[in-house]
Amino acid sequence: MSDKESLGNEIRFYRASEKPYGAFSNLYKREVEFEGEVFPTSEHAYQAGKPRKEAVRNWVLSAPSPSLVAMAAHGLYWWDIRPGWSKTKFDRMKQVLTAKFTQHEDLLELLLSTGNARLVESATVDNDVNRTWGEVKGKGKNMLGVLLMEVREDLRDKQAKQSGKRARKKRAGI
Repeated sequence: MSDKESLGNEIRFYRASEKPYGAFSNLYKREVEFEGEVFPTSEHAYQAGKPRKEAVRNWVLSAPSPSLVAMAAHGLYWWDIRPGWSKTKFDRMKQVLTAKFTQHEDLLELLLSTGNARLVESATVDNDVNRTWGEVKGKGKNMLGVLLMEVREDLRDKQAKQSGKRARKKRAGI
């Protein structure tokens, strides 16, 4: 069974190249403007916030692929990591995901098309990082999936409010 298949009311994804849900991966190659800078992927935008020093940030972001950017950032020594990172990283990821899915209409439509399905990053290699951001053999926090579902709900609410405003204006003849 493929990682991208929907299992009941669950959608699993992992590899950025898988259709259609690989776009949920942070390694999916789509530019994201974040904090006034354009990044090649959401992984770049997320990892840009981790290093304490500009030189380390530049080194991490100079990796030739998004997976190597992630590997470089995961390998940082604690003294190279921004203070408080463990407390702010999930907020940053949600902000990056919001940027990604609001800047690309096709990605927004894909995310909203998942309805209320549980989104799960389904990794194969068992380690702390994969069990934090996804699940390995059904075990893990699945934070990427959780944050994607939060972003989906936020964007759905935003669309509903905009539709309501348009309907009120139409009824008022504006």
